[in-house]
Amino acid sequence: MKPEEPISPKVAAGRLVRRSDLVACKVAFIDCKLPGSEQKENYSIIGAGVSESADQFVNLQEPHGFSLGVAAMPPGVTNNLHIHYTAEVFMIFRGEWLFRWGADGKDGEIVGHPGDVISIPTWIFRGFTNVGSNDGWIFTCLGRDDCGGLIWHPSILHGAAKYGLHLTRDDVVVDTQAGAPKPPENELTQPLSAEVIASLDRYSVDEMHQRLVAAGDRAWSGRALLDSVLPGHRSALAPVVGPGMTEDRKSRPKITNPHGFGIEWLRIEAGQAVGPFRIARKQVLIAYQGGIEIVLNRGADAHSQAVGTSDLYSVPAGVWRTLRAGDQGATLAVITAGDGRAHAQWDPAIVEAARAAGVGIDPDGYLAPIALLNPAFTDGPAAGSLA
Repeated sequence: MKPEEPISPKVAAGRLVRRSDLVACKVAFIDCKLPGSEQKENYSIIGAGVSESADQFVNLQEPHGFSLGVAAMPPGVTNNLHIHYTAEVFMIFRGEWLFRWGADGKDGEIVGHPGDVISIPTWIFRGFTNVGSNDGWIFTCLGRDDCGGLIWHPSILHGAAKYGLHLTRDDVVVDTQAGAPKPPENELTQPLSAEVIASLDRYSVDEMHQRLVAAGDRAWSGRALLDSVLPGHRSALAPVVGPGMTEDRKSRPKITNPHGFGIEWLRIEAGQAVGPFRIARKQVLIAYQGGIEIVLNRGADAHSQAVGTSDLYSVPAGVWRTLRAGDQGATLAVITAGDGRAHAQWDPAIVEAARAAGVGIDPDGYLAPIALLNPAFTDGPAAGSLA
């Protein structure tokens, strides 16, 4: 962990993205004129993701190691079959969604609900439809800063051409009905052959269910963070993708293959807090239910940002943060850059208070009875500072 570098109030304010700050793009993809898909809205929050529009607005351009966006669709609207090169994880905040996959979208279907998280494997066709009665809202987390674009099903490329839409090899949509000239054929994306499509991976419904963490199936741990043993710090973590930052050795994420990021749910009880702590990676917090106050830095440098439901905050690597829930409590989706465990460094006051409560951090980064730990470790500079 590098030396402490406080973040200024001006810089900190620029890392808060409120729901009202998002700017929709309705022509982000080649299928935007196909019947049943015209009302799609795409939001790029961190990085451009896989948007194919030169007009796509991006809230935070700074590389995070992953991209984050939103798919917003009214009832009955469909996002058509396509392939991703990197991880694609859906965090459902609103709506009821049917996901389908396979060469023709017929290998299987899963329905997701608010609070569910599903990771669709790379290199398979997937599509999804809002099958609920309300407008839908899904946060989508994509692996890598450069996601490599999309591969559309041949039927989508052919269908889009009938409406004057063509996709260049550089993943830019050209609209000839709007007056743009059609690029030469050798500059256009070519449809996959039947032979290539037949060679793609196949996933059964049972296999895909292993990549779904439903809201009711979250495996919460109330002793996942060092400060959770202290009064005023009641919280719980539920891992989803990758090991995250849990300090409970018994916590296990359901989805374990590398994504380039980790996802876990964090629940903070009403009036309680987490921290102060810091980690050596960038971390994005999205308020799913309730709101939080994020106190950045420590001591005289401390200042705060208020994050409401569906708002998000990007915390830089190495910055101290305290997360305080309001009177209603808060549930957050936490996205942490990287595939390995993210070890927290706790403020010395937290470390000492936990010690007095009989709990410390073992050399592997997990909570353990202080009486069973080697004093040379718990009393040394490593105490509470695994970064």
